[in-house]
Amino acid sequence: VQLQASGGGQVQPGGSLRLSCAVPRTIFSIGDMGWYRQAPGEQRELVATITSGGTAELKDFVKGRFTISRDNANNTVDLQMNSLKPEDTAVYYCTAGRSIGTYFYPDYWGQGTQVTVSS
Repeated sequence: VQLQASGGGQVQPGGSLRLSCAVPRTIFSIGDMGWYRQAPGEQRELVATITSGGTAELKDFVKGRFTISRDNANNTVDLQMNSLKPEDTAVYYCTAGRSIGTYFYPDYWGQGTQVTVSS
């Protein structure tokens, strides 16, 4: 199963980027979705999730700046990132999995897209 992430790049602090992930229909229709990121030398961390029913959760370090959404017609999940900071620099991965309570269990991963926030 291949998830295709796109939209990464380099942006100045305070700027915006929108990441998009194309998901195979069979996975998208039954799955909850999430975005992780991994900075150099750091562990991979969960950034945001959205259930198949559209309930979104964002981690505190991106609340108020990032938005996660899903397009059920086009089988995509997006991560809108505003007010970007240098510490947001990382490889971002989209995932499909299951949300159970406050936990997210990824089953499928995309290839990652680099986001660099630098002046």
